Amino acid sequence: MILTITLNPSVDISYKPNTFTLDSVTRVKDVSKTAGGKGLNVSRVLQQLGESVAATGFLGGSLGKFISKEITAQGIQDYFIGIDGETRNCIAIIHDGQQTELLEAGPTILEQEETRFLNTFSEYARQAEIVTISGSLPQGLAIEFYQKIIEIATSYDSPVLLDTKGELLKSTLKGKIKPYLIKPNQDELGDLFGRKLIDESDVVKALKSELFLDVPWIVVTLGADGAFVKHKNMLYRVYIPPIDAINPVGSGDSVIAGFAAGISRGYTDKNLIKFGLAMGVLNAIEEKTGYVDPENIEWCVGEMDIIEF
Repeated sequence: MILTITLNPSVDISYKPNTFTLDSVTRVKDVSKTAGGKGLNVSRVLQQLGESVAATGFLGGSLGKFISKEITAQGIQDYFIGIDGETRNCIAIIHDGQQTELLEAGPTILEQEETRFLNTFSEYARQAEIVTISGSLPQGLAIEFYQKIIEIATSYDSPVLLDTKGELLKSTLKGKIKPYLIKPNQDELGDLFGRKLIDESDVVKALKSELFLDVPWIVVTLGADGAFVKHKNMLYRVYIPPIDAINPVGSGDSVIAGFAAGISRGYTDKNLIKFGLAMGVLNAIEEKTGYVDPENIEWCVGEMDIIEF
């Protein structure tokens, strides 16, 4: 079983009005509401790939019940912890080719809820072959919280795939126990060092930093330009097939799902890299977020090029 962690999930609401005017009334017929959060995108892709997957984090109130019901219907095991606070909404207003997002902060996690999560996670980690952690921390949790999760998972020999950014990523990387894989994009990699990475040589130089010592896998996604992947002492430049992207949102989450599934299946080195990155490509050519068509995997993997750098 692969266990995904989304500590601050949301109900994602998408409004697509025909007209939209500020300081006025807008009536909307085209509305969608889905269980949202980066880790839940990972969960959905894993389920589509036929993997046994469970999702955990914090859920509260009627919105939490909505998410629980939806993921259960999708075949994802619900391991979420109930809290007193209310799970958040995240709203996207899509009009005239533009997208305006309203993101609630979400609930504040109480000390007893944090303790209950860690105790329960310890039991889940015994069962999990792989653990993924995605996104930011909810209010009430200290920046060291991901390090606590990684330490627990590693004590049960469950590798942790981490997808976060900024100070949270930097702080976690400075911890005693390292994640098995991280997946910053080019901008997020630059943020770790306080500078913009202009070209490939900047990316390669950053990957040699001592910050990444003892992190076995570092996947730096470059959007349509592919990726750099560092595995221990090997560095790879990966070129992905050209596509007409329909919805690239969730492609990074799909890459995490691809690597988790590939590791579970015993893929190694170049085969694992191609399979993992293929999920990001396949998500981008679909309209839905966190969705891939497994029938396109063979094509996508076959069109990738990898060069030892």
